[in-house]
Amino acid sequence: MISMDQPQSPASPERGDPLLGREGQGLLRRDVYLAPLTTFRVGGLAEWYGEPRTLADLQQLLGWADEQGMPVTVLGAGSNLLISDSGLGGVVLNTRKLHGIRILGEGRLWAAAGEPLVKVVRLAAQQGWSGLEWGIGIPGSVGGAVVMNAGAHGWATADTLTEVTVLDDDHHLRTLSVPELAFGYRYSLLQGRSWVVTGAYFQLHPTGDPTAIWAHTQANWEQRRRSQPYDLPSCGSVFRNPQSHTAGWLIEQAGLKGHQIGRAQVAERHANFILNLDQASAMDVHHLIRHIQEQVFRQWSLLLEPEVRILGDFAGHQLLRA
Repeated sequence: MISMDQPQSPASPERGDPLLGREGQGLLRRDVYLAPLTTFRVGGLAEWYGEPRTLADLQQLLGWADEQGMPVTVLGAGSNLLISDSGLGGVVLNTRKLHGIRILGEGRLWAAAGEPLVKVVRLAAQQGWSGLEWGIGIPGSVGGAVVMNAGAHGWATADTLTEVTVLDDDHHLRTLSVPELAFGYRYSLLQGRSWVVTGAYFQLHPTGDPTAIWAHTQANWEQRRRSQPYDLPSCGSVFRNPQSHTAGWLIEQAGLKGHQIGRAQVAERHANFILNLDQASAMDVHHLIRHIQEQVFRQWSLLLEPEVRILGDFAGHQLLRA
């Protein structure tokens, strides 16, 4: 729902079902397959899994995990993510049901962490507000975009952010400014902390011309469709771009387009994408990431750094690290 009001959800006092840890009831379920919840369509079971709908739900679940001494993993839209075949222990919390967008006027809007970024992009275009046209083809959530400082076409999330609301280590709501988050290329300070994004404020540029903004947005989408594969499951870009060349160019020059390990394949259309051809395992993907690193390093003496977030146990199989 979209309104002109100040944000009230998910940061509302409404409580969810207080029952925890009982099969089929309350906020948590046991042994939930994570593969359908990722864009790669790979990954094993979550020991415990919850989808909070409100801030109170989220605080309750985090508190329960603390009481049980369990680690917490936070998911959003499941893009930019590789989860091991053995799954994840502890509590996996998916913020995709933390919904809400508020139009605050004069180019300013607020979006909850679970909102798809593309939904916010489309709304901004409808308002005639410029600054998010780059995000039309990115399959992540607002929360994920903030944590990773997602970007495209020379823009990044931090360019239009003004503030981010998070739950800190004590599960208290905090508001952080952009300088406090130390944004860099596909980086924010949140990547090194257990804080959980609940929402973000954006300051966009009112143009008064929704048609022009939408045309720009659509042009970006068409460019992405021509240059990137959308027909098979992937995580998006696998590697960060080095300063010298794009990761895709380096991988292509190493002769790896179309290279396959198991049912995982380097995309023909864009070499910085790995595709799940059908029933690929997470280990297939992991082995292919390592193989790409080895081949590019052998040819260019340059180590590609994964952009994809890798979670879980890969049975001692390690990627190359700087």
